[in-house]
Amino acid sequence: MTIPQPTESHESGPAGHGPQAGAAPDEFAELLPQTRRALLHRLAVGQAEGRAPSLTGAVVRGGRVVWTGARGSVEGEAPHEDVQYRIGSLTKTFVAVLVLRLRDEGLLRLEDPVGRHLDGSPVPDATIAQLLAHSSGLAAETRGPWWERTSGELRPEQADLFDERPQRLPAGRRHHYSNPGYALLGALVERLRGGTPWDEVLRNEVLKPLGMGRTTLRPERPHASGWAVHPWADAVLPEPAEDTGLMGPAGQLWSTLQDLCRWAAFLLRGDGRVLSASSLAEMRTPAVPPEPNTWDAGYGLGVQLVRREGRLLAGHVGSMPGFLAALWTDAEEDIAGVVLANCTSGPAVAALAADLTGIVSEHEPRIPEPWYPLPGPLDPELLALTGPWYWGANPHILRLRAERGLELTPLSGTGRSSRFRAEKDGSWTGLDGYYAGETLRVVRDENGSVSHLDLHTFVFTRGPYEPSAPVPGGVDPEGWRV
Repeated sequence: MTIPQPTESHESGPAGHGPQAGAAPDEFAELLPQTRRALLHRLAVGQAEGRAPSLTGAVVRGGRVVWTGARGSVEGEAPHEDVQYRIGSLTKTFVAVLVLRLRDEGLLRLEDPVGRHLDGSPVPDATIAQLLAHSSGLAAETRGPWWERTSGELRPEQADLFDERPQRLPAGRRHHYSNPGYALLGALVERLRGGTPWDEVLRNEVLKPLGMGRTTLRPERPHASGWAVHPWADAVLPEPAEDTGLMGPAGQLWSTLQDLCRWAAFLLRGDGRVLSASSLAEMRTPAVPPEPNTWDAGYGLGVQLVRREGRLLAGHVGSMPGFLAALWTDAEEDIAGVVLANCTSGPAVAALAADLTGIVSEHEPRIPEPWYPLPGPLDPELLALTGPWYWGANPHILRLRAERGLELTPLSGTGRSSRFRAEKDGSWTGLDGYYAGETLRVVRDENGSVSHLDLHTFVFTRGPYEPSAPVPGGVDPEGWRV
């Protein structure tokens, strides 16, 4: 048994990493020296104050690794980017992607009751979306001894995961984190993939396409050992690393800093071979109301959501005996932070990963993508729809976006704005804001000229309360007056 001994710190930049798959070259990829020092300082403080035997972190920006750093040691050496750590509940983000793949293939709907696809579920009427968002009301933990520290052989069947009262709260009412709920999602993946174990499905459909060959169900050398650190003395104790069996989808995976950087880039940008960017954005959408006194945090579909210093971060934290992990992505800044440690408690990895992204965003704000004209040909009738429109006397601007999309924005800065996706029937569907899911139509008069826009009974006209338009309730015949 090797007790971890202190080593010198290690820090590196993008050299040796290269761009991730699909990433465009970035002339600003190399971080400034003061930024790199601030990152290393934050990592060093986190490791020293958290008393972690080893701690390693990275920043991904623009689809590529721009910085890595490490403190402490694994087997007497500074941990490099190919050393495996157990990642705990970060596993749930992988399982959620598998479920969304099944949805996108048409094999299930998120609104389906899980009992429609999985026999023996203790909550057959809870929806798949509720399981993903931890709102099914299922118990937080399994029956029997603490599952994270005991062999999965103690729970060989699905029924062994739950006691006589598996559901603690009504489904769909509130967020209640449930590790067994993700065991059910893993079983669901296996069921709809013809009996193939969930980890094999993950390897074939997700990990191989993304080049994540060092993310595995069980540890493969080189890997860190898990330690508990004594709270009142600088002493360590080895922690068990059990195979949790059916509970694997809740937190079994091992991974490396390098693989998790690839995962972070994927969660930000998507990959057509695995899951689209739009489905990943759906995962980042809050799926349940926040708990009281936690309005700065929430949960989407398999991802945790936090608001930190005005930035919305999506990702997950994880813990298993002897290990801590955190991964946060900032979609607006196209940046992510990853932190791994081999201790049961101590370092605040969630705050540390968030701070790594914040340091880069503060020191070196994102360079906007260059503007280009829309690809042609340009539809003159569509272009003629753009410009000012009025909802009553409230002026709005309609703008043309890519792929015949539209964006409606109030000129006053207050009011309802939304983006709209073009449909084959000539209408548009709202993508966000108040009008999400609602239909926008162009209404023409008997001569074929545009009369007004109808946004699910809201009438938008070319002039404020235009008398000739079908304004609901009509317009006073005397018109405007002074």
